[in-house]
Amino acid sequence: MEVRKGKEQILEAAASIAKITDIKPQIGLILGSGLGILADLIENPIVINYKDIAHFPVSTVEGHAGELVIGEVKGKQVVMMKGRFHQYEGYGVDTVTFPIRVMKQLGVETLIVTNAAGGINTSFEPGDLMVITDHLNMTGNNPLIGPNDPELGDRFPDMSTAYTRELRQLALQVAEAQNFAIREGVYAGLLGPTYETPAEIRMLRTLGADVVGMSTVSEVIVARHAGLKVLGFSCVSNMAAGILDQPLSHAEVMETTERVKAKFLNLVLGVIEKL
Repeated sequence: MEVRKGKEQILEAAASIAKITDIKPQIGLILGSGLGILADLIENPIVINYKDIAHFPVSTVEGHAGELVIGEVKGKQVVMMKGRFHQYEGYGVDTVTFPIRVMKQLGVETLIVTNAAGGINTSFEPGDLMVITDHLNMTGNNPLIGPNDPELGDRFPDMSTAYTRELRQLALQVAEAQNFAIREGVYAGLLGPTYETPAEIRMLRTLGADVVGMSTVSEVIVARHAGLKVLGFSCVSNMAAGILDQPLSHAEVMETTERVKAKFLNLVLGVIEKL
């Protein structure tokens, strides 16, 4: 069983970053497959490889660079994970969510998470962007299992508004101002790394999921435990298994995110500007 990282490890990781920069970011971003291009727009960026941060693992997935980027976006100080960790890589859920604890220690108050997801709602199309309204934790795990440190958060955190309502409304307003339709819906988080079977997709649709992916849920649970405000976006990179009767591939995910990156960038930048 994975040994949980506590306050000491959080402080050591934050100290690794503080040796390189004294910037105190207020906004944290975790970018999914193919969406790390937002890091290119950070002004005066300070790039820190994950291997240079105490207790950080290394991302192994194509499309995830494995770097922490700190700097300024639209006048706001931000810290950005260019590549996240997943349990399907063999990491425990505590390791996957550890960077959120470190972001909190650095001063982050608002977390923006993005992911590439398969569309379950048949009214969705590849390339659609979706504001996450809620999620289904289908991983069979919870990052808060085990001893609770009250300094880090409540033993029984409320998840009734896991995705902050005011931030969701702000995202909708920004999309409207930018003149494009944005979806809203429920994200189902599974372990992976296999894509879901058609039967699993039918089950998830029955349960109320609009999209499905292999990340985000555990990160959001820890963010809410830490008292962070959360805004989540999914890029519908493909339709889920059984909908279009075609095989699924990571290459398709990357191709779709590349196609919509300009729209995605403008949306996230517009939100950051108004925070």
